[in-house]
Amino acid sequence: MIKKGGIGVIKKYVLLFMVWFLGLNQVAAQDDAAKEPEYGWKNKAVGSLNLTQNSFDNWSQGGENSLAWQLNFNARFENNQEKYNWSNSLKLTYGMVKSGKEESKKSVDEIKLESVLNFNAGWFVRPYGAVNAETQFSKGYDYGAEPKVAISDFLDPGYFRESIGLEYTHQDNFKTRLGVSGKQTVTRNFPFYSDDPATPEVEKLRLEFGAESVTDVSQKLGENLLLVSKLELFSNLKSVQEIDVNWDTVLIAKVARYVEVNFNFKIFYDRDISVKRQLKQALSMGLTYSFL
Repeated sequence: MIKKGGIGVIKKYVLLFMVWFLGLNQVAAQDDAAKEPEYGWKNKAVGSLNLTQNSFDNWSQGGENSLAWQLNFNARFENNQEKYNWSNSLKLTYGMVKSGKEESKKSVDEIKLESVLNFNAGWFVRPYGAVNAETQFSKGYDYGAEPKVAISDFLDPGYFRESIGLEYTHQDNFKTRLGVSGKQTVTRNFPFYSDDPATPEVEKLRLEFGAESVTDVSQKLGENLLLVSKLELFSNLKSVQEIDVNWDTVLIAKVARYVEVNFNFKIFYDRDISVKRQLKQALSMGLTYSFL
């Protein structure tokens, strides 16, 4: 039986998604002038380093020495042809923070790969096939426990999805797709990410089949301001309460040739991990460099 609170959470996400989708669709509809398609490979790779440091010596107002750093790498390799489009993306993020005499702690850690192949069949939408993988670099800990307790590691958990369906693309800044999907959650030492509590066995692999919806937008809001947002929804078709939500939005402001300010806001909901939605927010400024 679905609890009332769970339905309320899903209703909020559905309403939020509708408002977000309509707003982005309106943005994507702007500048609707026809453009000649550009065929061939278009590659882009951007890396950035963000640093925050504070040091105090005989400071009467108090304070604690601290150091935080974060490395980001984003790459996109896209081959656009008359009959098909093959798009590949890679996102790598890792950061640490140290405050006072405490040990260094991990602040962010993400590895995400996606490959999408769609075919131009002369329709309003295009048939597509996609694969997606997501995990982290190193071990994560719960620092609320004493002593600290390891709760995650590389490919522990690891998330994999495969899907086929139909995709709609508006120019280069708006894509949305809907299809049938398979999802695998793999673990080694932390099976609470994959275990089914309804069975006596401890499963280290969870297989799910359902429907997938993915929407991407990349829109310039000004000469030096870029919005990049990705909304991923997965349903195993068992219950509206079990719709997985992964919504990652980044606002990038370029203040100098090699200096950028980034604001990242992420919403994550997976009832198999937590019945409450998870939020992550980060504001950073640092050096950035385009490799391609």
